[in-house]
Amino acid sequence: MSSKTLESFLKENLAELKEQGLYNVIDTLESSNGPVIKIHGKELINLSSNNYLGLATDERLVSASIQATQKYGVGAGAVRTINGTLEVHDKLEQKLAEFKHTEAAIAFQSGFNCNMGAISAVMDKNDGILSDELNHASIIDGCRLSRAKIIRFNHSDMADLRAKAKEAKESGQYNKLMVITDGVFSMDGDIAKLPEIVEIAEEFDLITYVDDAHGSGVLGNGAGTVKHFGLSDRIDFQIGTLSKAIGVVGGYVAGRKDLIDWLKVRARPFLFSTSLTPSAAAACTEAVDILLHSSDLQNRLWDNANYFKRGLKQIGFDIGHSETPITPCIIGDEVLTQQFSKRLYEEGVYAKSIVYPTVPKGTGRVRNMPTAAHSRELLDRALAIYEKIGKELHILK
Repeated sequence: MSSKTLESFLKENLAELKEQGLYNVIDTLESSNGPVIKIHGKELINLSSNNYLGLATDERLVSASIQATQKYGVGAGAVRTINGTLEVHDKLEQKLAEFKHTEAAIAFQSGFNCNMGAISAVMDKNDGILSDELNHASIIDGCRLSRAKIIRFNHSDMADLRAKAKEAKESGQYNKLMVITDGVFSMDGDIAKLPEIVEIAEEFDLITYVDDAHGSGVLGNGAGTVKHFGLSDRIDFQIGTLSKAIGVVGGYVAGRKDLIDWLKVRARPFLFSTSLTPSAAAACTEAVDILLHSSDLQNRLWDNANYFKRGLKQIGFDIGHSETPITPCIIGDEVLTQQFSKRLYEEGVYAKSIVYPTVPKGTGRVRNMPTAAHSRELLDRALAIYEKIGKELHILK
């Protein structure tokens, strides 16, 4: 018999979330995650995927995945440190280091695992971490796991970062200090001020840590935010995901060889989780190789993103201050945001509502992710539907 305490807790809290418009319904796709998806037999223009470059369904990656599965099997069979390191894992890490312009790289099972493992492998209770207040949940959890003192600074506020770095350094309380930021912030699409962050870090001897989940494959000719600013030799940790622009699954840390060697003996998700599947590792390697040799997909992504942004602004939507393909339509009220997303769905557009706790209360939005795989015709159809629903719900003036 289940616990009555648990049953009561779940019923009360689930009901409260639904009343406040904060309950998220998970939809199941009956198709691949391409520019058009199928849910419950209904075809929808997909504007919610992180598949920036359309690589999740690319035939070259599919072929690499099948060949690796046929050669190595469906699973690696062990953790990396026992005998779960296959040739495909070594090849992937070599390719990632080349991609990120670093000495070495280490692959993890997810981007979340990277942040859980890398931060706590280097920082401890005697250290301090300066963290942007809008950093991703995995960074926040990684910082907590390290037991270091977390010093939040106002979002992209360089005066606040500098003041807090100075105070922390001069306090003498910490053995090491680190500054952590997303490269691209996933809810607003703005880019971190990395040149200023690096200057402050060098002044106060801060370890620099950039999570470039939404920048890799998108900025810096694909190499990411760090390369975009020409800072590859001045950032200690470059974190990336293999499940967004790369189109597969996994994550990685790129940096100096000594750092990667240390993570391979101290990062707990690396030590205690079975390796990436051979098929995933091979597909990721193929994707990175494509990006190293051509900028066609990035160019198509940016053309589509800029086209869609212009269209939404002309209609009258508030798209915030996005500097990347991530394009929020900021509605504000949570219930209205959920209603807007629901009506879009009914009219043939899949664009998920994003509400608290993912974003602050009162800043609910529908987040749009135009990709390289979208056609202009699909984007035009989506814009027409946005205008229709925006007027219907009195979101547009």
